[in-house]
Amino acid sequence: MREAELKRETRETRISVYVNLDGSGAYEVKTPVGFLSHMLESFARHGRFDLRIEAEGDVHVSHHHTVEDCGLVLGAAVLRALGDMKGIRRYGDSVVPMDEALVMSAVDFSGRGLFFYEDAGLRGKITDFDFELIWEFFKGFALESRSTLHMRVLSGRILHHVAEACFKSFALTLREAVGVVGGGIPSTKGTL
Repeated sequence: MREAELKRETRETRISVYVNLDGSGAYEVKTPVGFLSHMLESFARHGRFDLRIEAEGDVHVSHHHTVEDCGLVLGAAVLRALGDMKGIRRYGDSVVPMDEALVMSAVDFSGRGLFFYEDAGLRGKITDFDFELIWEFFKGFALESRSTLHMRVLSGRILHHVAEACFKSFALTLREAVGVVGGGIPSTKGTL
């Protein structure tokens, strides 16, 4: 079973993550940021990953540190769960509609943590959640999982729909990339 459990504690946050890449979509998410919790639950369900996340953070200052650190720890946990990466597909992509929103994402477990994102300048709040924190979450994931992640909002106006399409597209993309297809390391270099 490809699973990992990690903890990260700083003066700003305390994050604990368990992920099972071969799960069924079961989740238990407890964060002080309601919208982030909702998105992580959606990620687990649509990616069919078993996920436990407990997070505490200085949300009286901003949601920024908690959201970013959840992305960082989840990325590190996924990388650990992948182990030597033998037999994985390595690449994944998806395009997901959510009403008027349409989001494309693609990932490569390349060993190079890079994040490229476009959303045509969408800004605002979803309840008390700053929409641009989505960028911070996925950037943290890409850096710590040492993956190259592209995400592009192709259309959308309602920020909740756009954000949800981002997380659902990411879940499907990740599910495809971590899928086991057999063989050795998926690289001509022999390493990722």
